[in-house]
Parts: sequence; structure tokens; C-alpha cells
Amino acid sequence: MGDAIRVAIAGVGNCASSLVQGVAWYRRRLAKDHVRETLGLMHYNLGGYEPSDIQFVAAFDIDRRKAGKPLETALFAPPNCTKVFMKDIGRTGATVQMGPILDGYSDHMAAYPENQRFIPATKPPVDLAKALRKSGAEILVNYLPVGSQKATEQYAKACLATGVSLVNCIPVFIASNSKWADRFKLARIPIIGDDIKAQLGATIVHRTLTRLFRDRGVTLDATYQLNTGGNTDFLNMLKRDRLTSKKISKTEAVQSQLEHRLPDDQIHIGPADYVAWQKDNKVCFLRMEGRGFGGVPLNLELRLSVEDSPNSAGCGIDALRLCRLARDRCVAGPIESASAYLMKHPPKQMSDTEARAGVEEFIAGRRTS
Repeated sequence: MGDAIRVAIAGVGNCASSLVQGVAWYRRRLAKDHVRETLGLMHYNLGGYEPSDIQFVAAFDIDRRKAGKPLETALFAPPNCTKVFMKDIGRTGATVQMGPILDGYSDHMAAYPENQRFIPATKPPVDLAKALRKSGAEILVNYLPVGSQKATEQYAKACLATGVSLVNCIPVFIASNSKWADRFKLARIPIIGDDIKAQLGATIVHRTLTRLFRDRGVTLDATYQLNTGGNTDFLNMLKRDRLTSKKISKTEAVQSQLEHRLPDDQIHIGPADYVAWQKDNKVCFLRMEGRGFGGVPLNLELRLSVEDSPNSAGCGIDALRLCRLARDRCVAGPIESASAYLMKHPPKQMSDTEARAGVEEFIAGRRTS
């Protein structure tokens, strides 16, 4: 086991709940059953760091049912609805602090039942930089709602002011924005982003199949990916003007695997609708139309059903450890291999095979970024 990786969380929603539950689950398996459980992990030991090395030392949220509460309580408060696979996560010692609201809340949510939506607290936000310093956090993981451009930038500025690394899990472009990336590089702070992939979700499956079409000589003529879900992410995304970066991120993740980009009207990737009873279950409907040998048409249809937030945490747990490894090695700015492997909109797109090899080289110390 390595030294403690001190992590702060921005946005105590379903993704945060799954990540914290997961760390506690692997820690319990090690402590009580003396088993280094590898189920569900891409890496158990990553550069000397195990899941149990992650400690959550600070958290920020805007919901009145979470702000002011212990993290281990807030993780299970409404409107969180992800699967509970580790209820007893123990005391973290972290209390959820009030974050800046800014554009982190969309007014259209007010029309929905309280157990399905955010209820913003009325208390003033804390000084983020001061709170991060006091907690001793080394890495901030950003799980704010899609469309939280201004709020994410506030957290990014706090990271720059305190030397804290950022793992940006949402489609607000920080690591992949050259101006922000340069600021982190100048400050000698490693960053991973943007917009986390699921461990086995819609984007990674779509990318893999797109690459398969290309590698097998099949021309892809048109494709769509439609997703439904019942968590606050899907409710938030009913406000379509919050989706600009999300659609760019998901579409570019697929387009990057093609030799020749599809015309804009021949590719549609994005959420379809909010279905409350699905809760954290995300269902993806995927169609790909192409032409093979002799120009003969073929098509592929796929339905994928996953619990959305644990799927995200499967990549998040590696992103945190890769970020700590980068800090140990004094890496500055975006970690290209980790971002390409774990994020939809990295600074540099790669094939998943190339990105995975890059991550393994980075872990082994044969690659600097």
C-alpha cells in the first residue's frame, strides 16, 4: 500500500456516492477478508497505490440536504438514487461544505418532485481555496452537473491557487482547453480531463465498434446513440442549452476513431430523455449503418443497460491514482495518456488501444505524460 491520496469532491451526487462506496468496499475486503479484491478494477495496484489508499478529506455541494452534513450521510441523501452496494462506509471526517451555485443549478428542475431534483441551500458559499488548504487535499475530483461552466472554472481557479490537482469528470473543457492547460502546466500541477468515460458504457462501446468498422474495412455511413436515464444528470440535461459541450465531447469521442469524419447530419449522439423510474440505470440505444465488401449494406443495433454511476467510478478510481502518481513525479499540466484512456474529450485523442498502452507505460515510468 502507498501513502494516503487525499481527495476532495465537488458535487456529492450519484457518481461521488459510487466512488466513495467503492473505495470503502475494497478497503473492507482487504481489512476483514484479507483479500486484494480485483473484481471490477482495471488496476488493483496502480504504481504502488491501491484503492484503500484513497481518503476523502473534503466535499462541496449546493443542496440543502447535503451541505453541512457528514460526507458519509450526504452520499445517500436525495436526490441520489444510485445502487447502494456499501452502506456502511465508516466515518470520513469530512463535512460537506457549501459550494458556489453559479450555473450549477438549472431552474427547470423546480417543476419536478423534490426527491428527483436539487434543492439549493440558501447559505453563502465557502472560500474554496481556503477550504482546500485546510483539508490538505491533493486532488479535487469534479462531479458537478453538465453545463456548470462558471462553477467548474471557480473550482479550477481554487486548484491553481492551492496547488491541488484536478480530475475533471464533466464536459466543461479545462484540460482540453489550451489556455487552462497552460495555466496548470505553468503552476506545475497535473490535471486529467475532460468528461469521464464509463468503464463499459455507451461511449467506449460506440468507439470500439466504430474502430472495428474501420479496421475491418467497413465504411460507416451513419450512426446514432440515444440514451435514457432517471438520475439528476438526465433531468439536468433536459435543458438543452446546457448540452453544448456534452454533445461535442461525446460526438468527438466517436468521430476521432474514423479515418474520415461523418457529416454532421449523419451522426447523432446525445441524451434522448429523462425517465424517472429508471433512476441511475442508463439505457443506450445504438445504431450503425455501413457498407462492406462490394458496397453491400449492413447495419448493427445494440441495447446496453448499465448502472451509470458505478460505471463512472470504475474509471474515476484509476484517474485519482494516476493523478497522484503524476504528482509524485512532478508532472505538470495535462496527463495525455490517462486523459485519452479515461476521458471522452482529452487534450489529445488516441485509439483506446494506444491510450491503454500509454497508461501502462506511464505507470511503469517509461512515459512522462
